[in-house]
Amino acid sequence: MAQVMRVTGAWTRLLQDWFDANAITAPELRGALSRWSQHETVPIPIWRELLARGLALAPEQAAPELAVGACVTPAHVGVMAYLVLASDTLGEALLAYQRYERLFYGINLAEVEAVGEDVEIRWPKAEPPLGQRADGVSIAALVTFMRRQMDNPPPPSRVCFTGSLSLAAQSAYEAFFNCPVTTEDSHVRVRFPVAQLTKPMPRRDPTLKALLDQQAQALLRALPARTELDSALHQVLPRLLSDGQANLEQAAKVMHLSPRTLQRRLAERGLSWQEWLDSSREELATHYLQDPGLALSDIALLLGYSEQSAFNRAYRRWTGTTPAKARKHWTQQSGASISSST
Repeated sequence: MAQVMRVTGAWTRLLQDWFDANAITAPELRGALSRWSQHETVPIPIWRELLARGLALAPEQAAPELAVGACVTPAHVGVMAYLVLASDTLGEALLAYQRYERLFYGINLAEVEAVGEDVEIRWPKAEPPLGQRADGVSIAALVTFMRRQMDNPPPPSRVCFTGSLSLAAQSAYEAFFNCPVTTEDSHVRVRFPVAQLTKPMPRRDPTLKALLDQQAQALLRALPARTELDSALHQVLPRLLSDGQANLEQAAKVMHLSPRTLQRRLAERGLSWQEWLDSSREELATHYLQDPGLALSDIALLLGYSEQSAFNRAYRRWTGTTPAKARKHWTQQSGASISSST
């Protein structure tokens, strides 16, 4: 997966609020959490480590991560939460979450699909992985948030996780979600009965939702916010690609850094060199594919691939589709936009 998942800095406040609710002091851990502001992003490995340290302070609980997720408020989620609140129905709320998930995780992972008499929202395994306990926090927060916004909210039909649970934790999960819970699945999944998706949201407000949509779109356009390291790497990347030397050692050399220093700086952001390179190549590919003057073979060369077939394979790995299909999609979208404006 080319894009790298992270969590919003506001999520660290969720763990601190759980500390407050349980009278847990943990001054050292609170200090570590407070170093992340709500406007920053937290790499997944760091979030996993902070969460593990926090949950270890409640060894008597079989699944304390559920209680952490249950502390969720709109302030922990930001504009996406208020968009959900202003949505007309539960179904519209799920689609709003899917549309703007990147504001929270830095990447769009969620898929929404009808499965029999249910609608399923699901997430494939992320890279780097969240892990079972962080997944538990996220899904507990999602279900809790929905429960608090509706009268007599329906329980999910089923919840699935990619990780494993102890027998005690399994029991705690099923009691919390009030439905069957399965583990070791290919995806994290939450299913709701189709009939419940037309239930009106009590705070629905079409006018407010339109304004929030505009704000969310503006925030999406501002992503990703590049760091100084990103900017420096992006300046040297075209040269590295054209020379066929897009590797860590050569990148470090032209940036006057040691390979170890560059590797460490990337690791601080939860990235390996290959993850950063794939993400940057995908970003460039998206830009190039929207230029009809560039042939697919030209784009492959610009991205440092000696053969178009290698670019095709990489692009399918990143996005699940082919460059040709992506170009066709954007061409159709562009044509539709021109038609609607004339």
